[in-house]
Amino acid sequence: MAEEIIINVSPHESRVAVVEQGLLQEIFIERTHSPGTVGNIYKGKVLRVLPGMQSAFVDIGQDRAAFMHVSDLVDSHEAMMEERGPGYKFPPISSLIHEGKEVLVQVSKEQIGTKGARITTSISLASRYLVYLPKTDHVGISGRIEDDVERERLKQAVAGLQEGGDGFIVRTAAEEIAAPDICQDAKLLRSRWQKIMMDNTQVKAPAVVYEDLPLPLRVMRDIITAKTIRILVDQEETESSLARFLNDFIPEKAEYLELSHERKPLFDGHNLEDQIEAALDRRVSLKSGGYLIIDQTEAMTTVDVNTGAFVGRKDLEDTIYRTNLEAASSIPRQLRLRNMGGIVIIDFIDMEDDEHRRQVLRVLEKGQHADRVKWKITQMSELGLVEMTRKRTRESLLRMLCEPCDHCDGRGFIKAAESVCLEIFKEIQRQARNLHKVFIVTASQSVVDRLLDEDAACVQEISDVLALDIRFQVETSYSQEQFDVVEVVD
Repeated sequence: MAEEIIINVSPHESRVAVVEQGLLQEIFIERTHSPGTVGNIYKGKVLRVLPGMQSAFVDIGQDRAAFMHVSDLVDSHEAMMEERGPGYKFPPISSLIHEGKEVLVQVSKEQIGTKGARITTSISLASRYLVYLPKTDHVGISGRIEDDVERERLKQAVAGLQEGGDGFIVRTAAEEIAAPDICQDAKLLRSRWQKIMMDNTQVKAPAVVYEDLPLPLRVMRDIITAKTIRILVDQEETESSLARFLNDFIPEKAEYLELSHERKPLFDGHNLEDQIEAALDRRVSLKSGGYLIIDQTEAMTTVDVNTGAFVGRKDLEDTIYRTNLEAASSIPRQLRLRNMGGIVIIDFIDMEDDEHRRQVLRVLEKGQHADRVKWKITQMSELGLVEMTRKRTRESLLRMLCEPCDHCDGRGFIKAAESVCLEIFKEIQRQARNLHKVFIVTASQSVVDRLLDEDAACVQEISDVLALDIRFQVETSYSQEQFDVVEVVD
């Protein structure tokens, strides 16, 4: 399906939207004050080595120390990990590094929440057609290139480029690309690596040695495919930069670049702001009347499928099957759009027919094939649960655009006014040790309203039993959970 790339650049942030037939598929956001660091290379200094965790913390100049597991230190390239097998045991991390040692590392995962960045010593440099592995003599071909003849051609072309134990991974964009163009990419990457090695000797840790391309240029390098039919940008300077990049590296796509002259904000004109806002909601409506409930936690994301208003036409099993099919086709887009990673648990509605289960799982897997991020799906359990993983390298859309609520502290709920009133009664009883006293209760408007209305009889009873004068005062700055009970002696 044809796709458009729409780029909005402002002094405060850059945003890139991938759109298919007017429907937002992916959104990338980079704030000026906190640019992305994945792919950046640093000269770091080891702060702590934790033998019990086979890990280390490294100062790379960020506000939090970066985390490195022994697997990131030995070699974290997926191909090398697979070659070791499940029984492989890593050497003790204390035999490899020590506190104070300077190491050249690359960020593989952004700072997420309270966790520092994840780093690796297995450096990789990406270009349009290749990923260069200067420390690994491995040659790999993108799994998205399915033709066996083409895979063999590319493997032979790249094998001839290896020098001194380095390696390459051939990217999907290299399919059908002539060998001289791939060779040119290899020369560019080697030259870049030599510059990095030279800069590394001239700086003192912690320091940045290499920064990846800014977001708009990274998108040109990584996101553009044969399906891209339009690249629309709203800033002239960025358009010029993209034009130079496309002419140098992807000339066949240069003609698709356009500078927007619309007076209306670019994302508004393409109905993208509303779609981004909708991507923050827990509830996702399906066309049939069913809906999804998506909840994100620190450890995992859960997706609950519901029939909602959809009543079907034949019988209950058919209604459930059709709702699950629609959900399975919608979920992959939601995962990409919201950039949800880690463990994802999908709770489909229970189905009795085994063939229906297989069909729903196939639809889910087919939708995931469009995902650029590595993922894995397990079989459906007897309870209709599907467990999957999706690689997480940066914050989800929700955590990037939002912050925990000051009132509920991220719980998603606040105490009911009735519960707060009962707490107030208990607090008055704790403090009412002497008779003939006045208590002033300060609380939010909703709580005071309930104390004077639904709970007025309870207030009167406590006042009579304890011989107290209870007065109320509204504090507009208080949340529903906040209150004060102050004792005033007559």
